[in-house]
Amino acid sequence: MNLKHIESFLAIVRCGSFRKAAAQLGISQPALSQHLGHLEAELGGSLIQRRNNGCRPTQAGLALIPHAESLLRAAARAQALFKSNALYLGASSNIGVYLLQPLLRQYLDRHPTERVELSIGTNPVIADRLSNAELDVALMEWWDDRPGFTAHLWREEELLLIAPPGHPWCGRSSIDREELRGCALLGGEPGSGTWRIIQTELAAVSASLSLAASLGSTEAVKRAVQAGLGVSIVLASAVEHELRDGRMCATRIRDLELKKRLHLAYRETLLENCPARRFVRFLMSSPSSALRPKHRACERAPDQSLSPIRGEP
Repeated sequence: MNLKHIESFLAIVRCGSFRKAAAQLGISQPALSQHLGHLEAELGGSLIQRRNNGCRPTQAGLALIPHAESLLRAAARAQALFKSNALYLGASSNIGVYLLQPLLRQYLDRHPTERVELSIGTNPVIADRLSNAELDVALMEWWDDRPGFTAHLWREEELLLIAPPGHPWCGRSSIDREELRGCALLGGEPGSGTWRIIQTELAAVSASLSLAASLGSTEAVKRAVQAGLGVSIVLASAVEHELRDGRMCATRIRDLELKKRLHLAYRETLLENCPARRFVRFLMSSPSSALRPKHRACERAPDQSLSPIRGEP
């Protein structure tokens, strides 16, 4: 499939006019029409519907648009491998919002000529974008061992049980897991893996636990907890400021260490001197990292919780 033909098709869609699209691309209208004709013949269907007041995509054209855009992005990324100083980085929401920013600042201080394009999204979306070569490196809350990629344990983050001020659990350094029986928890981002960890680690009481609501993000969960709508289990790093300011309280579950393992993943074929490879080396040497190859037994990472727990020294 000729990328010039794809580019011409998208220009027609954007401009709604053959004349404007040809001017935008710097080619003649006959050449533009020829590009579209070749693409329609190759795909076996009409892509653009011509009208007196302009043109618009057919149903087949509408269906093609996201694939056409993806093809051009992939082509641009392929070209960038050899001449770009850009790093295309992805992170699941909690990592991108609460953990990554200081590390990015340190990295850019060391490599001021490089440019970072950061995409933050749900874990499944980031994993798919990495697989589709839209990202160079991804930091995620789980990794599903896709072929062709290297994955490492990046760090372990503590999970805390959070509650609004005045809750009976406030001021307690820990609670017994039986006190959770029948508890309704507020959930955050779907697909983050936190609920799976809870069900595994709290097997004895997990059957009695339920999600009172799925709020879509940790920020929404924090606001709901502060408003007294319920309790939740979140990354300790996500509630550092709220705990310090007394806007919520947190406790741990006695005789249980709830930890989330965060992963660094990248394509095995990264060029040695590209920005992505440099960023991987930077993360591997960072004091906050506990990087080990995922298939090897990992040493326990230091407790990286920065959040004071009310009732503890």
